[in-house]
Amino acid sequence: MILKKMTFALLCFLLVGCDQENVIFHSNIVNTIPKEKVLPIRSTLKDKETILSTFINKTPNEWGEHVTGVKTSFQTNERELALTFDACGGPFGSDIDHELLSYLKDERVPATLFVNSLWIEENKQEFLELAEDPLFQIENHGTDHKPLSVTGQTAWGIHGTSSVGEAFDEITKNHEKITELTGRSPNMFRSGTAYYDEVAVEIADDLGISVVNYSILGDAGATYSSHQVKTALLSASPGDIALLHMNQPNSGTAQGVIEAVPLLREKGFSFVQLSNHKLR
Repeated sequence: MILKKMTFALLCFLLVGCDQENVIFHSNIVNTIPKEKVLPIRSTLKDKETILSTFINKTPNEWGEHVTGVKTSFQTNERELALTFDACGGPFGSDIDHELLSYLKDERVPATLFVNSLWIEENKQEFLELAEDPLFQIENHGTDHKPLSVTGQTAWGIHGTSSVGEAFDEITKNHEKITELTGRSPNMFRSGTAYYDEVAVEIADDLGISVVNYSILGDAGATYSSHQVKTALLSASPGDIALLHMNQPNSGTAQGVIEAVPLLREKGFSFVQLSNHKLR
């Protein structure tokens, strides 16, 4: 009788196991969850009404790429450099620089990718593959690729968000999309054009999100020649953040990076993601 009960229990265990699958999230944590119970993961940001009530009467005094609260480098005691690549999307280019990404993978160069919602929609499968690669850290490049403003400021001919509510949406809608698709909530944000007012930066900070720009203008919106990209990167100091693009395959970015990386390594530099580093 005991043997029969053990056999029956083992059979039940095996049958239940057939109805499960392994779900691997970006954090590399493996969970065994019944297939029909796998649900989208959502972040836990403050709600829009709370942000509106906090910031609706604040008036900004600053506008630009380096306003109060924007992070442009990171603290390190090593010869470390962070390469960051924007994927802008929409009319600003939803292509993929495959040569650049292949080089980073082949040479095991870690990087932080700031990805726009419009680019994700055009390249969802490629985005998911990048998000699953531990070489890349995925962060938020906004929903509609707008400058982040609470008064509708303009940068490079692009009208920014015009209110506290629009600034909230520009940050959070793509934040939620990335969270649901990857299982990991981004905690960094870079706006379209990298322009902000300081109130918009405060909104991001209140949401627990760091606004990250750069200390090295790596390709000037993918307009630099390969030589200019190489020269910009070779000017690096420890703790620098380089801003480049991964959505413009016809630019000089890929070749400039390919030429600069081995020379930077010869100078003793290593490449790091921004996660686990204190920004400043």
